[in-house]
Amino acid sequence: MSVGASLDQQWARIRGRLKDEVGEIAYRSWLQPLSFAGIRGGEVRIVVPTRFMRDWVLTHYADRIRNLWAGENPDVLSIDVVVASANAPSMLTSDKDTSESSRDSDPADGAVGGGQVPPAPAPRAAALSQSASYGATSYIGSSYSAGPPSFASDESPTAVASVLEDRTDISAPLDPRFTFENFVVGKPNELAHAAARRVADATSVTFNPLFLYGGVGLGKTHLMHAIAWQIRRNDPNRKVIYLSAEKFMYQFIRALRFKDTMAFKQQFRSVDVLMIDDVQFISGKDSTQEEFFHTFNALVDQNRQVIISADKSPSDLEGMEERLRSRLGWGLVADIHPTTYELRLGILQAKADALNAAIPLKVLEFLAHKITSNVRELEGALNRIVAHAELVGRAISLESTQEVLHDLLRANDRRVTIDEIQKRVAEHFNIRVADMHSARRARAVARPRQVAMYLAKQLTARSLPEIGRKFGGRDHTTVMHAVKKVEELRTTDPAFAEDVELLRRMLES
Repeated sequence: MSVGASLDQQWARIRGRLKDEVGEIAYRSWLQPLSFAGIRGGEVRIVVPTRFMRDWVLTHYADRIRNLWAGENPDVLSIDVVVASANAPSMLTSDKDTSESSRDSDPADGAVGGGQVPPAPAPRAAALSQSASYGATSYIGSSYSAGPPSFASDESPTAVASVLEDRTDISAPLDPRFTFENFVVGKPNELAHAAARRVADATSVTFNPLFLYGGVGLGKTHLMHAIAWQIRRNDPNRKVIYLSAEKFMYQFIRALRFKDTMAFKQQFRSVDVLMIDDVQFISGKDSTQEEFFHTFNALVDQNRQVIISADKSPSDLEGMEERLRSRLGWGLVADIHPTTYELRLGILQAKADALNAAIPLKVLEFLAHKITSNVRELEGALNRIVAHAELVGRAISLESTQEVLHDLLRANDRRVTIDEIQKRVAEHFNIRVADMHSARRARAVARPRQVAMYLAKQLTARSLPEIGRKFGGRDHTTVMHAVKKVEELRTTDPAFAEDVELLRRMLES
């Protein structure tokens, strides 16, 4: 076996160990992009794609990587993390000084081989300024996060470095799209939104904790990110940690493994704002719950803000200790209800504006009617039809939308009933379902009723007398007249024909 092959095998084993230790998500984000460039004089060179990633790897993983290399190869004394570039030579063929080394010019200050991770505040500040160019992360309060917010232009590099020096680096990245400005408010989420704004803008603790809960894809994470962005905007010096309950558990297990629980406690109990997403994940995990319980109490006792999200209310969280459920319900519990048609339509319009896409209103109404499960699925459907239009060069229409989303729409396919037709038609024309059965003959009621009868004839196997009975016991001749009238109007009134076609597609697809 060649030396190169042996080294490659060592690197493969090291990567496998790292993946097992840090978990799939962290590995994909920070360690999978690393590549092995060679070894010379006891120093291993590792190449990363960006300066930002280099700084992150040095701060969080350098010692562990060096120790794993030493375990695989006793000749390895240190590692050198460099940024990939077109003229970056291999360590096997050129001196490492020709590349952008991860170490400072003074080896005594920055050598990784000595087991010390260099603080490197200046490169991290530089990474902050360039992070937006590749959508990575910038610092928020004391946390690491994704997105555009940056330090004020009148701050000197020294001031920035001093702020960054005391940052907590375990926070999850924040999505730059998830701000209050991009959050569409409706009746189902108005309480949660108002509470989130109050907490984000408050100079003192108002609700502790703020507990947000709701189903999948209804906006909990959006509000959590928005709170963090707003706190950062109001006061960059506040220490904020935002992370999932899963990552909290991972950090706790890691602290136990390396016998570093005191540092863990200090890290989480010295923040100004602690934000834990999807707290239901620690249900049934007794040791993690115990530590979270004490962390929660310590922060509340110090009047520090705690913000929690989950898929259920505190009282409904199964597998959670009673004392913890009780404390989670101490402050304000705000639920996010399933979206209404109006809210879904508003979200679609806002997303379409953000995409700068000209989408017919009838298509947006069709999507708002058909995709009711969650906002993520709604946004995904919109992205699909916009991408299809751009890539194929075909105008967006009801026909193309139904074609592109056939699999998504088929997943919700079910047998159409007259009750469903009446409900959808009443909702579309803004009348009551009871009007479908009433004797009222005003045009605002009679016309939608005729449309519903027409669709019942087209989309169901019910006979005319059966359809008549479902519409307040009307005679079958009334149904025949309604069908004939709608067919006539469809040929003479394009807007009316479009309404009927929209309703038909929503019901049958």
